[in-house]
Amino acid sequence: MNRAKTIHVIGDSISIHYGPYLEQYLSPWCGYSRKTGRVGNLDEPDGANGGDSSMVLAYLQQCLAAGQRWDVLLVNCGLHDVKRANGQLQVELAQYQANLAAIFELARQLAAQSVWVRTTPVIDHLHNARMADFKRFNADVERYNAAADRLAAAACDWQIDLNGFCRSLGGAEIFADHVHFTDDIRRLQGAFIAGHLLARLGLATPTRR
Repeated sequence: MNRAKTIHVIGDSISIHYGPYLEQYLSPWCGYSRKTGRVGNLDEPDGANGGDSSMVLAYLQQCLAAGQRWDVLLVNCGLHDVKRANGQLQVELAQYQANLAAIFELARQLAAQSVWVRTTPVIDHLHNARMADFKRFNADVERYNAAADRLAAAACDWQIDLNGFCRSLGGAEIFADHVHFTDDIRRLQGAFIAGHLLARLGLATPTRR
């Protein structure tokens, strides 16, 4: 079957987890790809993990230099940016905003349409009780999402509120560990994003058999 659209994903480990379901749900209509490579420690960006906004920017610069082009580019970064070691953010908010501005400019050159996916929530006590090397706080997630919202509203074709969707599904029980979700939630995330993409792109709904 000829794929109507090509969709490329760059995101953190959350996107690695929902990715197989997203690909499954899009496969009748879209050619799916993502940043690839070894999947190791999900808290240490490597291979398929997009990492923080500085890493995503570097990856997209490489894609542009290689002449890559897609119909849709799906982008997320934030969870790694808000890591705090000894109280210090991995990527300060001002630098995060500068990185996103450059990311969104590159996205316009790499794809016909760009989509920003809002960073998923953190439950402070759950995350920080389980992680010794670094902390995360949902207040930082909210600040960084708010900054991204403003930039994406001007520079992206649309946004997908994965953060709000996850919050609608429950609390601590939806997490498999400090920040990653159970497999049932990953499947729902994939379906949620696929539904947005298919509806926005005007692609056909499959016929029930």
